[in-house]
Formats: sequence, C-alpha cells, structure tokens
Amino acid sequence: MPDEVGSTTRVAGFLAAVALAAGCAMPAAEREPARSGPLHAVWVVDHGWHTAIVVRRDQVDPALWPEVRDFLGAPLVEVAWGDRDFYMARNATGWLAVKAAFFTSGSVLHIGGLNESTLAGFPAGAVVELAVPRTGFDAMTRFFHDEYQSDGAGRPARLERGLDGTSWFYAARSRYHLFNTCNTWVARALRQAGLDVTPAGTVTAGGVMQQARRLVVSR
Repeated sequence: MPDEVGSTTRVAGFLAAVALAAGCAMPAAEREPARSGPLHAVWVVDHGWHTAIVVRRDQVDPALWPEVRDFLGAPLVEVAWGDRDFYMARNATGWLAVKAAFFTSGSVLHIGGLNESTLAGFPAGAVVELAVPRTGFDAMTRFFHDEYQSDGAGRPARLERGLDGTSWFYAARSRYHLFNTCNTWVARALRQAGLDVTPAGTVTAGGVMQQARRLVVSR
C-alpha cells in the first residue's frame, strides 16, 4: 500500500506540474459583470486533492437548479465534479489518475447535503467564505444545472450513492482531462459567479484555495 500511495502522489504531482506549465491551453470562462444588490455566501472547501463549493439550499432558485430538490432536508448543499472512474473508486490508484488525465470514461457531479456543524467542523484554513451578488449566485447555480446529464426520460442521471450517506453521484457533461480537472471546474464555477478567479492553469486544490483567499483579502 505505501508504494501504491507514493506512486499515486508522484503521478498526481507530475500531471499537476505539466498542466500548470501549459495553463494557457484552457480558455477562461465568462464572468457575470454585474455585482450589485444583496450578497450571498458561497464557501470553497478544500478536501485535500480536490475542492468543492457549498451554498445555502434555501437561497437557490429551483427554476435555475431544479436538482437541488434532491436535498430538501439539508440547509447546505455541496457541489463537486470529477472523472467518473477516479472519483467513484473506493480505492483510487495511480493508474486511475493517469486514465483520468488521458483516457477518461466520463465525468460525474458529486452533490451532497450538509448542515452547519459539518461545515464548521472542517479544519482551519480548509474553508473560505466568499460573498457574491444575486446575479452571480444565479449564474453559478445555473452552471451547476447545465452540468447534469439526463437519462432517457429527461431526468438527471443519478448513478449511485456518494462518498457519504447524504450525497449522490450524477452523470455529468463536461470532459475531464489534464487541463480540465476537478479544481479547474470549481474555478470555472466561481468565475461564473462573477469572482476574479482564473480557471486556466488551476489544476490543484491549492491553486483554487490560494485564489479564494486572495479574494477575501482584497475585499
């Protein structure tokens, strides 16, 4: 097991280094220009190798993100995205990391309900709270909705239970690759919210969190 873990770490480090060096290959997403009106809290969470976004469920317009109704019992909803095989594997390996970067079989959304105490229980420094206007918040949640793949009946294609008892994996549309990682996707979502975040070259959790912390300092 130590050799396998070491191999996975080396592979992930190599892929991150290559992606950072070629960051210009990933186009930046468009931002919402308007930043006026009431502000809504958005949390960026560092899970180690990947990041996620948390929002208050009751602030979401279900007309823009109807799938949020799957979590009516939760005050908060966490959203993340990634390669299907790597993210859904109970024991991720170095081969799965390489396969995700070059031979992905598809992508998934990982959506889960949280409560306030769970969010507060993350280690210090693992959560950054940001504030976005309603227009940006709506643009970001619409971005979440647009990522779902539909089944034959036009419903979100739910795959299986997620990494904890309150979460689910859903089939997603975007293609995971070396320059479009789970963290690139989170940066794109934040960019959609109107935040000054650069998705190009952002492939690691540290890259996302560094930009998120910079936004707090610059407010």
